[in-house]
Amino acid sequence: MYKDDKTAIEAFGNKYLQLKSEIAKVIIGQEKVVEDVLTTIFSQGHALLIGVPGLAKTLLINTISQTLDLSYNRIQFTPDLMPSDILGTEILNKEKRFEFIQGPVFANIILADEINRTPPKTQAALLEAMQEKAVTIGGKNYRLDQPFFVLATQNPIEQEGTYPLPEAQLDRFMFNIKVAYPDLSEEISIVKNTTTGKTEQLNTILQKEELLYFQQLLMRIPVPDNVYEYAVRLARKTRPNDNKTEAIAKKYISWGAGPRASQYLIIGAKTHAALKGKFSPDMEDVNAVALNVLRHRIVINYKAEAEGWTKDKIIKDILE
Repeated sequence: MYKDDKTAIEAFGNKYLQLKSEIAKVIIGQEKVVEDVLTTIFSQGHALLIGVPGLAKTLLINTISQTLDLSYNRIQFTPDLMPSDILGTEILNKEKRFEFIQGPVFANIILADEINRTPPKTQAALLEAMQEKAVTIGGKNYRLDQPFFVLATQNPIEQEGTYPLPEAQLDRFMFNIKVAYPDLSEEISIVKNTTTGKTEQLNTILQKEELLYFQQLLMRIPVPDNVYEYAVRLARKTRPNDNKTEAIAKKYISWGAGPRASQYLIIGAKTHAALKGKFSPDMEDVNAVALNVLRHRIVINYKAEAEGWTKDKIIKDILE
């Protein structure tokens, strides 16, 4: 598709800028969130978006799917949702044979809206799809179309009637992205643009085949040994039982990040570097993705909560 990787990375940076410009037609502000979600997609990961209702999390994901020319399904998670409502089910057809009817998980981008509102049995139905990019129904394995991403949303305030995601499933998400309120000028622009009845027509910036090419390109980006070591040491510093752990981690963390965190720190750093036009990541690129990678992979103790130490504050302290 391109004559060499250097040319391809330059083209990747240009496509990224076009994507951001196109998304900005609909999504006002939230530039860091847009960058984080696109980084997740290019890194072949999944993202968990945490934010109160009304911050355009659903609209953002829908907008991105249009600019990437990918199939998109939204699953509204509720307490009565069953695994078959996500994966699909076998029915008896006219020929009295079992026929598999695909569920909404068979799409390129899955929006798992309010994922913590459904019981663990249904949450677990996504685990195989997220990890293996396949589902098993009635003993048969069905491959999902590539690329495949799960972008889940969660309301951090209202916890009544919710089921906290188990650590095993949280670990499957590459990024935990916090969505904050817009500032004053952005909110004024949002109100102006959404109360006139106008709708923006979005252009497709990246075809599916080109997206798959860029994903493989990013995996080929070379990483210096000292950056590998830095990423692994950073993940290990969150483990309270490790000899090299920071004092703050020993004091406030009861469970630290596992090896998957080290993997995602490197993959995320590669993508972050390429987005900035660099041909190899450095420690700054690792630091740039560290909060999103680590914040859902550490468990803080009661002492941390009592003394006002949040996960983000602890991670920033370790980084510094």
